[in-house]
Amino acid sequence: MKLGIVGLPNVGKSTLFNAITRAGAEAANYPFCTIDPNVGVVAVPDPRLKVLGDLYDTEKITPAVIEFVDIAGLVRGASRGEGLGNKFLSHIREVDAIVHVVRCFEDPNVVHVDGSVDPLRDVETIQLELILSDLEAVEKRMDRARKALKGDKSQQGLIDLLEKLKKVLEEGKSARVADLSDEEREMMDELFLLSSKPVIYAANIAEGDVGKAIDELPPVKALNDYAQQEHSGLITISAQIESEISQMEDDEKQLFLEELGLKESGLDQLVTAGYALLGLISYLTAGKKEVRAWTITKGTKAPQAAGKIHTDFEKGFIRAEIVNYDDLIACGSMTAAREKGLVRSEGRDYVMQEGDVVLFRFNV
Repeated sequence: MKLGIVGLPNVGKSTLFNAITRAGAEAANYPFCTIDPNVGVVAVPDPRLKVLGDLYDTEKITPAVIEFVDIAGLVRGASRGEGLGNKFLSHIREVDAIVHVVRCFEDPNVVHVDGSVDPLRDVETIQLELILSDLEAVEKRMDRARKALKGDKSQQGLIDLLEKLKKVLEEGKSARVADLSDEEREMMDELFLLSSKPVIYAANIAEGDVGKAIDELPPVKALNDYAQQEHSGLITISAQIESEISQMEDDEKQLFLEELGLKESGLDQLVTAGYALLGLISYLTAGKKEVRAWTITKGTKAPQAAGKIHTDFEKGFIRAEIVNYDDLIACGSMTAAREKGLVRSEGRDYVMQEGDVVLFRFNV
């Protein structure tokens, strides 16, 4: 999973990126501090791996990973190449989903590019640039499709889709809210439109607002209402607090979160929101040599899940021996789980579930 962190200059993007990746990207109180995108690979927090590692006395634990990309701050006119516009837009095109950091805190010491804090205005500034860029791309693609229609009538379906998308974009709406059939959505995915990408809004709040409910924070509530209309996710986060957490050891971190009244860190929130938004789950493999988490899309069948490990596993798939994680831990061993009939032998049509602990049988 590759998440692009975007936002206007000086909203806390790089501070948040540094906190969750500890990659040391430069953060400063002026626009365009981030010019080339910084990239950090982060382990997906999953306490199940340590439990399985202890159970199997494993030699190695390998978590799933998320790649975070800190993308340069955007200004009005980016779709026309203003500021670092073209670079910014090309970097967004490469990510699976967007984490849009939105400033929801007042601080006279941190300059706001537009002079005041207004989350919805800030969101719409970036949305507009993505929409304008998509509109140009849709119109160009439509011209090509119409020319090709003379010799290829199958282009009509694409033209109909492009006309639908053009209408939505011209209304100032993102492509992801367009009312499309499943087939049309598959076609749209091949267009790689910027405004079709899933979005998680990260409301960057003041340290003093941490732990408050969304309804207690009017700017965040307005942003949450907007996110729901856009079919997007939202988390509240304090980049400054996350920066402090990133310097702590695990036990110290947990104590600090409890003192703040928080159940999980910003990274945990992002992972949960990212998996939900992209429709992802994790299955687990466990043994003496390695315990590992594997990320797949909901609905993936066993052979394709096996192919995540190695293409030979998918080609020569015979069956999958599966036990639910909670059942395995309750039994204390795979042998005990087998004796209780909790280990299932599943075939090619089995749809993988979150928390499946799997041993794939294959023959090449």
